[in-house]
Amino acid sequence: MAIVDTTQIAAALQAGDPIRAEALSRAALAEAPGNESLLFMLGVSIHVQHRSREAAEIYAELTRLRPDMSAYWNNYATALAEAGELEAAVDAYGQALAVDPANILARGQLGATLMRMNQFVAARDLLLDAVEKYPDSLRARVDAARACCRCQDYEGATDLLKQWRRYVPINDDQLQLELAQVLVQSGHIPDAAALLEDVLRREPGHPEVRVQLAHVYERTNYLDEAAALLDPVTQVGQSTPLQYNKGRHLQATLALRAKNGELARSLLLQTGPESDNDYSHYFQLASVYDKLGDVDAAMDALRNAHAREAAERQHDSPEFFLPDARAMPVKALHVTAGQYAQWPELIAPEMRDSPVFVVGFPRSGTTLLEQMLDAHPGLQSMDENPFFNRLVGILGNHDERILDDLSVLRQYDVDELRKRYNTMVAERIARDWNTRLVDKNPLNMLWLPIMHRLFPSSKYILAVRHPCDVILSCYMQSFRSSSLAAACSTLDRLARAYVETMEQWLEAVDVFKPSVLVSRYEDLVDDVAGQTSRIAAFLELDDASPMLRFDEHARNKSYIATPSYSQVIEPVNRKGLGRWHKYRQYLEPVLPTLEPMIRHWGYDTNPA
Repeated sequence: MAIVDTTQIAAALQAGDPIRAEALSRAALAEAPGNESLLFMLGVSIHVQHRSREAAEIYAELTRLRPDMSAYWNNYATALAEAGELEAAVDAYGQALAVDPANILARGQLGATLMRMNQFVAARDLLLDAVEKYPDSLRARVDAARACCRCQDYEGATDLLKQWRRYVPINDDQLQLELAQVLVQSGHIPDAAALLEDVLRREPGHPEVRVQLAHVYERTNYLDEAAALLDPVTQVGQSTPLQYNKGRHLQATLALRAKNGELARSLLLQTGPESDNDYSHYFQLASVYDKLGDVDAAMDALRNAHAREAAERQHDSPEFFLPDARAMPVKALHVTAGQYAQWPELIAPEMRDSPVFVVGFPRSGTTLLEQMLDAHPGLQSMDENPFFNRLVGILGNHDERILDDLSVLRQYDVDELRKRYNTMVAERIARDWNTRLVDKNPLNMLWLPIMHRLFPSSKYILAVRHPCDVILSCYMQSFRSSSLAAACSTLDRLARAYVETMEQWLEAVDVFKPSVLVSRYEDLVDDVAGQTSRIAAFLELDDASPMLRFDEHARNKSYIATPSYSQVIEPVNRKGLGRWHKYRQYLEPVLPTLEPMIRHWGYDTNPA
């Protein structure tokens, strides 16, 4: 019997017929046992049929035949990883890199395997080293950026990918899909949409691209387009089980946004979570039960959600979940009146050349305020960004002692920090210098000392809402920040975090005496016109009327990066007022903790 020409096997693989390729390979190997090329093609034909353990055995034989071939070690490692043998896969990837340190694919897959083993920091270090060695490799940058996201280093991910357009066209659909996924994780949604749409034009039936793009469309409020993308994915046999699950969860989100809670619940209960640690499923289920008025089921789903989220987040930020961790595990800056008196007087921008800072505990109405302000032609806002966290990190890395005594900062230092701040802003938005910047980040209230040092003439708008409504709304959210997720892990810890944060703000305000307007959410909802006029007068704006059309302005935005993205495109309504009363039995235990702030802000806990 003649040996089958390998071109026939390659043609079968190219035609998407791995079963025929396997049969041809086995027949040829019967005539030529141990043939390297035939073994390789057999391994590939088995591998693409998702028979990873069998493929690993074939690849192992190839590594014995040719231990000097990095690609064989890489294939072996990949099959092992897919079969769940992660430690063995790490060893095999190590061999691939020992043979060829320039094997970027092996380095990236090793990093991905380390992340599967919850070794996020080790993965990031490995992949950042690859970027340093091969700075022009988009593959290295995408892999490293993904690891940065898993380590909560979203700024690092952004820095790695800020020049991604240099590589377009990428000519690698899988890499382009992965780049889009990381851009979504780091908050660059419009860029991700463009990349996914490009792949979809070439591969209109690609289920993973459809799911990812549908997610982006939902986040940017293109709901009909999202639904159309998902229809083929959720047909039986048209996608993998994971893609099907993701598609059904997105359909549940769309159903809930269409006010069809019964359909959303049915979809979620039929589909179930993607995995044991899929906490997003339970947050989504809680939202559905809340809309249906089933308080007990909502709270049960939230307990499940937070337990799973805490278990997952402990891998990237274990210090936030220690028994003795602060309720809000962020080391805020503290400056006493005596220390402030020692600060040297420095040259700084005037009020009209300084940002307007919108602060407040999360879920207090800061996004609504931001969208109102951004609708005014004299103001320009941007998506929420932790710029002052980064500036504090820069100071701390230079000398930790600076954070304990900001008086050591001199004119040059402050000028350089302002320059850094403006550079970071310009990287996020096309700055219109004829407008005043609106910087909305709720927990910037922890950084008032450094904000005041850089912009002493800035005006602040503090968003305040009934503490019980704030606590309930935060508890129902999954926040991207692990520190905030930890603070929200239980109602008791969340209540303490709220009080701690508010007390720190009030103490800092007492020291620095900045220009602050308190905006109560309830007052804003009850009298939109009157409150916007009050805000405009505070900011010395002539005309408040553009702020009243904020919902129309928000609908024209490409992306709003906060949990309330689906709410601020609607006119102001009263649906969120007093919502906590339905959950009173669950909030009763934390009322004593919240009582000082409830009293301070003039609220009460009387029944609705």
